[in-house]
Amino acid sequence: MNGIWYYIIAFIFIWIVALVFKKPLTKVGVEIEPPMLMWKTTRLRTTIEKIANKSPQFWKLYMNVGIVVSFIAMIVMSYLLISSLSTIKTVPSVSLVIPGVEVPGSPITVPLGYGLIALATVLIVHEFSHGILARVEKISIKSIGLMLLTILPGAFVEPDEEELKKTSKLGRMRVYAAGSVANMSLALVAILTTLLISNLVFPAVFYGNGMEIQTIIPNTPADHILEEGMIITSVNGEDVKDVKSYNAAFSTLKPGENISIITNKGEYNILTSQNPQNNSRGYVGVSASNHYEVKKEVSNILGNSAPWALINLYDLFFWIFTLNLGIGLFNLLPIRMLDGGALFKDLLTFKLSKKIANNLLNVTTIFFVVIIVFSLVYGLFKGVIG
Repeated sequence: MNGIWYYIIAFIFIWIVALVFKKPLTKVGVEIEPPMLMWKTTRLRTTIEKIANKSPQFWKLYMNVGIVVSFIAMIVMSYLLISSLSTIKTVPSVSLVIPGVEVPGSPITVPLGYGLIALATVLIVHEFSHGILARVEKISIKSIGLMLLTILPGAFVEPDEEELKKTSKLGRMRVYAAGSVANMSLALVAILTTLLISNLVFPAVFYGNGMEIQTIIPNTPADHILEEGMIITSVNGEDVKDVKSYNAAFSTLKPGENISIITNKGEYNILTSQNPQNNSRGYVGVSASNHYEVKKEVSNILGNSAPWALINLYDLFFWIFTLNLGIGLFNLLPIRMLDGGALFKDLLTFKLSKKIANNLLNVTTIFFVVIIVFSLVYGLFKGVIG
């Protein structure tokens, strides 16, 4: 089933339940304001208060380093976005990512289950970190809780804006930086976990045996020829055992080339088309992941089912890393309404007036928003027309 249908079905179900049981839900603190459901609670506020008070000096030191890291990330992201202008017609610099939905022109497709869990970690860690640093700086929290935006999970922490304005610039910057720094920190933990699993655990438990097709993009050369679940073992005579050999085999393909793909269900000939992200490369239209087999000595001890939980764990941490890093870094761009914009403005006011700082922030906001919108629209348009 196309991922968009899961969203439609979930949307209908959740909102029918919310509207039918509106009064009982309201009594337990749920606010129903379409398209948003919000649950406000004091328990989470107490938890944040405890974390903030446990070691306020640690949080201040941690976020002082975080401010420096945030500005370095802001410079790098700004440079990458500006430099992408030279390749924006072949490789979109920004892609719309919706878990479970294949967005035309996007080079990445996020699985539904892993994607939603990873997205929840992004929002919860980001918002709670803002709350922790707000309390470290003695800024009141007006509201806190969990929410569903249509059906997407998240969290919100709302510091008192007046108190935030009155605190020191360094204190404000610590609060602004907290969300993205927390996302990058979680991304670091997640990637270290995936490296641990892939480099130490996998070799002891599994052996590679081809690449399993996860998705076939509609109206591409592979559509109606290959099938999801097939295991690719060879491309044009080159053995495919893992991601490295898979990428190496496909990187040499040219548009209009008749290629041979051998799978566990037979051999198939496919005529490649142009790659949407690079017109000089061939395109088949499949996404695949490692296909593993449990080593015999391991299956004799643990059986064939238990070891597969490691694959699920690896995939989950991979997407937690990907979304936390990507969204955390994007949030540091010097754009108004993003944390990066607030950091940039406070940095400018160390030497410039608020009026000049506001004007400069407006310029960077317009400049980067134009690049982002153009990249998104162009990528979608190109993906739709092929």
